[in-house]
Amino acid sequence: MRKLACLVGLFVFTSLPAAAQEGVSKDVTVEYSYIRANTATPGFPNFSVNGGSASFAYNPRRWYGLTGEFGGYHIGKIGSASANTTGLFTYMFGPQIYFRNFGRFMPFAQDLFGVAHSGAGTFAVPGGRNAFAMAIGGGVDFPLRGRLTLRLGPVDYLLTQFSETGAGPHGAE
Repeated sequence: MRKLACLVGLFVFTSLPAAAQEGVSKDVTVEYSYIRANTATPGFPNFSVNGGSASFAYNPRRWYGLTGEFGGYHIGKIGSASANTTGLFTYMFGPQIYFRNFGRFMPFAQDLFGVAHSGAGTFAVPGGRNAFAMAIGGGVDFPLRGRLTLRLGPVDYLLTQFSETGAGPHGAE
């Protein structure tokens, strides 16, 4: 029994330096965003949107992080829609996985969940609306100097679940 206790103590003592190497880090990212929206509403055309997003990642491990992303997108007049729209805003959170065994670059994947808010008049719906939002994707980070990294090709599939135009949960509005 005493040998087992010494062996466990030795294992714990020798693994402490390895745990100390696994430091906490934080990442801040600012990105340009382009969205190609494919609508399911009959008579409402597909459209493109420009905007940007900012994210913050807390990385308790070298390979894993918790990310919060906040995006804003300006939506102008869409096709023959009568309303000039204001914008779409997303607030999403979720895990981010880093693949660090690629030498000079570091791929990552993320899965974010949250809320999308459409401004008044967006999607020809009066007033602002909130809906479920999800973004699945990834990209590649290239270290430049010190703590500065260039993030290239972040590509996400953004899904929003706004209700159909003119129909609420109890029929026509």
